[in-house]
Amino acid sequence: MLNPVLDRLSTTPTLWNRLRWLVEAGFTGEHLAIARELRPWRGDQRWFLDLGCGTGEFAGDFPARRYVGIDPSLTYLRFAVQHRPGHYLAANGVALPFADQTFDAGLILGVLHHLPDATARTVIHEVYRVMRPGATILVMEDTPPPANENPLGHLMHALDRGGYIRFEADYQAIFGDGFDIVRNYHLRSGICDYAVFVLRRRPS
Repeated sequence: MLNPVLDRLSTTPTLWNRLRWLVEAGFTGEHLAIARELRPWRGDQRWFLDLGCGTGEFAGDFPARRYVGIDPSLTYLRFAVQHRPGHYLAANGVALPFADQTFDAGLILGVLHHLPDATARTVIHEVYRVMRPGATILVMEDTPPPANENPLGHLMHALDRGGYIRFEADYQAIFGDGFDIVRNYHLRSGICDYAVFVLRRRPS
Protein backbone atom coordinates (compact mmCIF):
# COMPACT_ATOMS: atom_id res chain seq x y z
CA MET A 1 0.00 0.00 0.00
CA LEU A 2 2.77 2.44 0.89
CA ASN A 3 5.06 1.60 -2.01
CA PRO A 4 2.89 3.31 -4.66
CA VAL A 5 2.72 6.37 -2.40
CA LEU A 6 6.51 6.45 -2.11
CA ASP A 7 6.84 5.99 -5.86
CA ARG A 8 4.64 9.03 -6.43
CA LEU A 9 6.51 11.08 -3.83
CA SER A 10 9.82 10.21 -5.48
CA THR A 11 8.70 11.98 -8.66
CA THR A 12 8.32 15.27 -6.75
CA PRO A 13 11.84 16.34 -5.76
CA THR A 14 10.85 18.82 -3.04
CA LEU A 15 8.62 16.33 -1.21
CA TRP A 16 11.07 13.48 -1.71
CA ASN A 17 13.93 15.53 -0.27
CA ARG A 18 11.88 16.45 2.78
CA LEU A 19 10.88 12.85 3.42
CA ARG A 20 14.47 11.64 3.14
CA TRP A 21 15.71 14.52 5.31
CA LEU A 22 13.28 13.45 8.06
CA VAL A 23 14.02 9.72 8.03
CA GLU A 24 17.79 10.28 7.72
CA ALA A 25 18.08 12.94 10.46
CA GLY A 26 19.13 15.71 8.13
CA PHE A 27 21.77 13.53 6.42
CA THR A 28 24.19 14.39 9.24
CA GLY A 29 26.00 11.05 9.02
CA GLU A 30 26.49 11.29 5.28
CA HIS A 31 27.78 14.86 5.43
CA LEU A 32 30.28 13.92 8.13
CA ALA A 33 31.50 10.90 6.15
CA ILE A 34 32.02 13.02 3.03
CA ALA A 35 33.97 15.63 4.99
CA ARG A 36 36.10 12.99 6.71
CA GLU A 37 36.84 10.66 3.82
CA LEU A 38 36.97 12.94 0.77
CA ARG A 39 38.06 16.20 2.43
CA PRO A 40 36.52 18.17 -0.44
CA TRP A 41 37.45 21.61 0.87
CA ARG A 42 41.14 21.13 1.41
CA GLY A 43 42.04 23.63 -1.32
CA ASP A 44 43.54 21.37 -3.97
CA GLN A 45 42.52 21.06 -7.62
CA ARG A 46 40.72 17.72 -7.55
CA TRP A 47 37.68 16.94 -9.68
CA PHE A 48 34.80 15.13 -7.95
CA LEU A 49 32.20 12.79 -9.50
CA ASP A 50 28.86 12.23 -7.75
CA LEU A 51 27.43 9.13 -9.43
CA GLY A 52 23.66 9.00 -9.05
CA CYS A 53 23.49 12.51 -7.64
CA GLY A 54 19.68 12.65 -7.70
CA THR A 55 18.52 16.11 -6.68
CA GLY A 56 22.07 17.20 -5.86
CA GLU A 57 21.51 16.83 -2.12
CA PHE A 58 25.25 16.51 -1.45
CA ALA A 59 26.56 18.91 -4.10
CA GLY A 60 27.00 21.59 -1.45
CA ASP A 61 29.64 19.44 0.24
CA PHE A 62 31.96 19.98 -2.74
CA PRO A 63 33.51 22.96 -4.54
CA ALA A 64 30.95 23.78 -7.23
CA ARG A 65 33.52 24.46 -9.97
CA ARG A 66 34.97 20.95 -9.61
CA TYR A 67 31.83 18.96 -8.86
CA VAL A 68 30.11 16.87 -11.55
CA GLY A 69 26.85 15.12 -10.74
CA ILE A 70 25.27 12.55 -13.04
CA ASP A 71 21.83 10.97 -12.84
CA PRO A 72 19.42 9.36 -15.32
CA SER A 73 16.44 11.35 -13.98
CA LEU A 74 15.84 14.61 -15.82
CA THR A 75 13.31 15.60 -13.14
CA TYR A 76 15.94 15.34 -10.42
CA LEU A 77 18.59 17.05 -12.54
CA ARG A 78 16.34 20.01 -13.30
CA PHE A 79 15.82 20.46 -9.56
CA ALA A 80 19.56 20.14 -8.92
CA VAL A 81 20.46 22.74 -11.54
CA GLN A 82 17.97 25.19 -10.01
CA HIS A 83 19.00 24.68 -6.39
CA ARG A 84 22.58 23.33 -6.17
CA PRO A 85 25.62 24.91 -7.85
CA GLY A 86 27.75 22.48 -9.84
CA HIS A 87 27.96 20.71 -13.20
CA TYR A 88 25.24 18.18 -14.04
CA LEU A 89 24.77 15.64 -16.82
CA ALA A 90 22.00 13.20 -17.67
CA ALA A 91 23.69 9.80 -17.81
CA ASN A 92 23.70 6.41 -16.17
CA GLY A 93 26.67 4.62 -14.72
CA VAL A 94 27.01 1.84 -17.28
CA ALA A 95 28.49 4.17 -19.93
CA LEU A 96 29.95 7.27 -18.31
CA PRO A 97 30.42 10.16 -20.77
CA PHE A 98 33.94 10.99 -19.62
CA ALA A 99 37.46 10.29 -20.82
CA ASP A 100 39.67 7.81 -19.00
CA GLN A 101 41.19 9.05 -15.74
CA THR A 102 39.16 12.28 -15.54
CA PHE A 103 38.36 12.38 -11.82
CA ASP A 104 40.32 12.42 -8.58
CA ALA A 105 37.55 11.35 -6.19
CA GLY A 106 34.02 10.03 -6.32
CA LEU A 107 30.84 9.56 -4.32
CA ILE A 108 28.42 6.65 -4.79
CA LEU A 109 25.58 7.02 -2.30
CA GLY A 110 22.49 4.85 -2.43
CA VAL A 111 22.98 3.69 -6.02
CA LEU A 112 24.20 0.10 -6.09
CA HIS A 113 21.29 -1.27 -4.06
CA HIS A 114 19.07 -0.40 -7.04
CA LEU A 115 21.15 -2.53 -9.42
CA PRO A 116 21.51 -6.29 -9.99
CA ASP A 117 25.01 -7.69 -9.58
CA ALA A 118 25.98 -7.68 -13.26
CA THR A 119 24.92 -4.06 -13.76
CA ALA A 120 26.55 -2.96 -10.52
CA ARG A 121 29.85 -4.55 -11.64
CA THR A 122 29.63 -2.70 -14.96
CA VAL A 123 29.12 0.57 -13.10
CA ILE A 124 32.11 -0.10 -10.85
CA HIS A 125 34.22 -0.93 -13.92
CA GLU A 126 33.23 2.41 -15.46
CA VAL A 127 34.08 4.21 -12.22
CA TYR A 128 37.50 2.57 -12.32
CA ARG A 129 37.97 3.76 -15.90
CA VAL A 130 37.18 7.43 -15.24
CA MET A 131 39.13 7.68 -11.97
CA ARG A 132 42.82 8.49 -11.84
CA PRO A 133 45.18 6.03 -10.12
CA GLY A 134 45.06 6.62 -6.38
CA ALA A 135 41.62 8.25 -6.53
CA THR A 136 39.40 7.91 -3.46
CA ILE A 137 35.82 6.71 -3.88
CA LEU A 138 33.36 6.89 -1.00
CA VAL A 139 30.59 4.31 -1.29
CA MET A 140 27.59 4.36 1.07
CA GLU A 141 24.94 1.74 0.42
CA ASP A 142 21.89 0.42 2.22
CA THR A 143 22.54 -2.72 4.23
CA PRO A 144 20.23 -4.78 6.47
CA PRO A 145 20.19 -3.61 10.11
CA PRO A 146 21.35 -6.12 12.74
CA ALA A 147 18.62 -8.70 13.29
CA ASN A 148 17.26 -7.43 16.61
CA GLU A 149 17.96 -3.73 16.13
CA ASN A 150 16.35 -0.74 14.44
CA PRO A 151 12.84 -2.05 13.66
CA LEU A 152 12.04 1.17 11.79
CA GLY A 153 15.11 0.56 9.64
CA HIS A 154 13.80 -2.89 8.76
CA LEU A 155 10.49 -1.29 7.79
CA MET A 156 12.25 1.28 5.61
CA HIS A 157 14.12 -1.44 3.77
CA ALA A 158 10.88 -3.33 3.20
CA LEU A 159 9.55 -0.17 1.54
CA ASP A 160 12.78 0.83 -0.21
CA ARG A 161 12.55 1.30 -3.97
CA GLY A 162 15.88 -0.50 -4.40
CA GLY A 163 15.52 -4.24 -4.82
CA TYR A 164 19.14 -5.25 -4.19
CA ILE A 165 19.99 -4.31 -0.61
CA ARG A 166 23.07 -6.38 0.22
CA PHE A 167 25.27 -7.40 3.12
CA GLU A 168 28.73 -5.85 3.26
CA ALA A 169 30.50 -8.94 1.89
CA ASP A 170 28.23 -8.90 -1.16
CA TYR A 171 29.10 -5.27 -1.91
CA GLN A 172 32.79 -6.08 -1.52
CA ALA A 173 32.48 -8.83 -4.13
CA ILE A 174 31.10 -6.29 -6.61
CA PHE A 175 34.10 -3.97 -6.27
CA GLY A 176 36.40 -6.49 -7.96
CA ASP A 177 40.17 -6.18 -8.25
CA GLY A 178 40.41 -2.55 -9.33
CA PHE A 179 40.12 -1.04 -5.88
CA ASP A 180 41.68 -1.45 -2.47
CA ILE A 181 39.25 -1.19 0.45
CA VAL A 182 40.95 1.33 2.73
CA ARG A 183 38.15 1.39 5.31
CA ASN A 184 34.80 -0.32 5.83
CA TYR A 185 32.37 0.55 8.59
CA HIS A 186 28.70 0.81 9.51
CA LEU A 187 26.76 4.09 9.58
CA ARG A 188 23.25 4.72 10.85
CA SER A 189 21.69 7.84 9.38
CA GLY A 190 18.43 8.45 11.21
CA ILE A 191 16.70 5.10 10.81
CA CYS A 192 18.68 4.04 7.73
CA ASP A 193 21.63 1.66 7.96
CA TYR A 194 24.52 2.03 5.54
CA ALA A 195 27.63 0.03 4.74
CA VAL A 196 30.43 2.52 4.14
CA PHE A 197 33.45 1.71 1.98
CA VAL A 198 36.42 3.94 1.30
CA LEU A 199 38.03 2.66 -1.90
CA ARG A 200 41.30 3.57 -3.52
CA ARG A 201 41.72 3.03 -7.24
CA ARG A 202 44.65 0.79 -8.09
CA PRO A 203 47.05 1.60 -10.93
CA SER A 204 46.10 0.21 -14.34
